[in-house]
Amino acid sequence: MTTTVSLLAAASALPGPAVDNAALGRRLGMDALWEQWVEAFIGTRTRHLAVDLDSGEIRHTLLELAHQAGGRALAAAGVPADEVDLVVLGTATPDRLMPATVNLVADRLGIDGVPSYQLQSGCSGAVQALTVAHGLLLSGGLRTALVLGGDVVARFYDLSADLRKLPPAELVNYVLFGDGVGAAVLRVGEVPGAAALRTVFTRLVGLGRAPGATLEWFGPVDRDSDRPAATEDYKAIEQHVPVLTEEVVAELLERLHWAADEVDYVLPPQLSGRMTRLIVDRLKLPRAAEVSCVADTGNNGNGIVFLQLERALARLRRGDRALGVSIESSKWIKSGFALEGL
Repeated sequence: MTTTVSLLAAASALPGPAVDNAALGRRLGMDALWEQWVEAFIGTRTRHLAVDLDSGEIRHTLLELAHQAGGRALAAAGVPADEVDLVVLGTATPDRLMPATVNLVADRLGIDGVPSYQLQSGCSGAVQALTVAHGLLLSGGLRTALVLGGDVVARFYDLSADLRKLPPAELVNYVLFGDGVGAAVLRVGEVPGAAALRTVFTRLVGLGRAPGATLEWFGPVDRDSDRPAATEDYKAIEQHVPVLTEEVVAELLERLHWAADEVDYVLPPQLSGRMTRLIVDRLKLPRAAEVSCVADTGNNGNGIVFLQLERALARLRRGDRALGVSIESSKWIKSGFALEGL
């Protein structure tokens, strides 16, 4: 029985053109000093938004973006829809509570008669989805999985709000996040030219810790609630994420008996450009090249891992090793995975 799952291809879909800090600031009524603050302390230059800033209309749904990303990943892998045995989606922002977005994506792609799972989680939902697919593929009976992750956060923005009066926990969301979806195709066995998913794990570590992020779902009864739709405790994230990242890297190296100087690439948590730099500087991986995209795409939530994978697979060669880390701050989940070029 095989103990290897290969990652054949990864692809992504981003909505609309990139929105830079100047354009975002003009729309939100912020001055040039705000733009400088974003670039200096957040480090994110551009992001893609599913909401049209001029009209406030939602122009792209999670379903539409996932359909695009999934189709591109299958095409890049050379896998037709009727060969997919499993579909898993990680998201914090499904288009509706029901039907599950994963099933609508499968329908659009022409996939049917297979197990499907939708995982409700923050950023680590992407790695949770990989973990579920990896385990099910190795359990026998299934050969190929389509795994997706992504979020559309911009629909939670209040474009009429006076940002100058917002507390930092709400203001930061307007600059951190971008919308987008990514997808990967996994197959049982070692496939030459692909990347072996050597290990993957997720672990809840939030006992006694206050949530670092919240995202509300309002219904008809409480839609007029005065609770903010989204909050982000950036200070708590700055405190905990670098430490949790170091723990994940140490566990991955121990699991695989890899030395730190044998890692060629690192896919770090992607909250913001500045935070990513701080995290990578703390990791003792002397020759690992950083695979990042958050400064240009914004934090795509569950999509960011797949955007990194898309970039990493283009660089990974036979024998190359890569470590990936994702930290979910809403109730604190640490997760990681390791790849090796085949």
